Amino acid sequence: MHKNKMNQQSSSRPDAENSIGIVTAKSVDITDPLTLACGQVLSEYHLVYETYGELNSDKTNGILICHALSGNHHAAGYYTDDTNEKPGWWHNCIGPGKAIDTNKFFVVVPNNIGGCHGTTGPSSINPDTGKIWGPDFPPLRFRDWVDSQVQLSDHLGIQTWAAIAGGSLGGMQAMRWSLEYPDRLKHCLVIASAMNLSPQNIAFNEMARQAILADPDYCEGRYLEEGKAPTTGLALARMIGHVTYLSQSQLDERFGRDLSAGSFERGNDNPVQFEIESYLKYKGDQFAEDFDANTYMVITRMLDVFDLAREYNDDPVEAFSKATCRYFVASFSTDWRFSPIRSEEIVSALIGANKDVSYLNIETDRGHDGFLSDIPRYTKDLGLYLDNISKEIFAKQVNAGSEDAS
Repeated sequence: MHKNKMNQQSSSRPDAENSIGIVTAKSVDITDPLTLACGQVLSEYHLVYETYGELNSDKTNGILICHALSGNHHAAGYYTDDTNEKPGWWHNCIGPGKAIDTNKFFVVVPNNIGGCHGTTGPSSINPDTGKIWGPDFPPLRFRDWVDSQVQLSDHLGIQTWAAIAGGSLGGMQAMRWSLEYPDRLKHCLVIASAMNLSPQNIAFNEMARQAILADPDYCEGRYLEEGKAPTTGLALARMIGHVTYLSQSQLDERFGRDLSAGSFERGNDNPVQFEIESYLKYKGDQFAEDFDANTYMVITRMLDVFDLAREYNDDPVEAFSKATCRYFVASFSTDWRFSPIRSEEIVSALIGANKDVSYLNIETDRGHDGFLSDIPRYTKDLGLYLDNISKEIFAKQVNAGSEDAS
């Protein structure tokens, strides 16, 4: 486990008191075959993950975090003492005393199969051919991620998760968990998510994929074999996606029509560039350096075809009737990628299925990225919900101890 107190004391970072400190990624080679929804079988695969906090003696305080499209296993803490290093993607919420309190919970964050941060994916070697998977990596469904996470759960000795949480695409994973393995989680936290993608979202994903396909360095997906990288197409794909995560008011406040280069003055022949253009280019280039184009293709296709109710007569109430856990659903007022209406659809279906659900809609200008942000009401209410889970766990431990003593 992580020696958090030592790391915090030695760190010069301003958030040291509430940070989990320096963390190290872990990995496991799963040798039990994984039969995918497409019918293909991964005979073995490598899974990278991180853990924060301590697992209690009866292994009931585990929280599984499901990451979003561009996320990975590094959700909190730092890898070095470099004060310029950015923390994990959900650092605002995970740590001692934070909403997902690592003094109370054992937090596990896996990098999904099909990814590009160490877990088996398109850039990995296919053991059957000895060559890079590339575009031949099998198409995936959300149930494949869930099944791989079940195998990780077994590896960790966790039979039942106290909670499974995820934002955006991660919320879809959490809901799929609650239907496929209802006895293996007590709570399901679905944040800024939906039961399926809208046609508009599918359109944005297709534009992003076409940007990658149009890059001559994509090489029909075999760019690694050719020693190339479709960074231009991948950067453009990220720009298309990223702008949908922001709200209009956020763009107005942060950038407006401010210029980063050039001038509107007559006689000035320097081309005009707006701040928003520079920002999107920076985000695109940064993403292209760290992500794999084939992984982007795989995951966006997964998003397009996901539909929680498809196998239940297209009836979400019927779908949720299988669930036995309690739900926490949160949305953000200016999120137009997964608008509050989509979360309200989830809540309505859960109520129709007579399930216990808490719903929170946060007024914010942060858009879809609100679920990653340090918004006081959001983090407070998320923390209160999880604190009640912690109290339930503690009460059961006390009762069990009393029964053993008698």
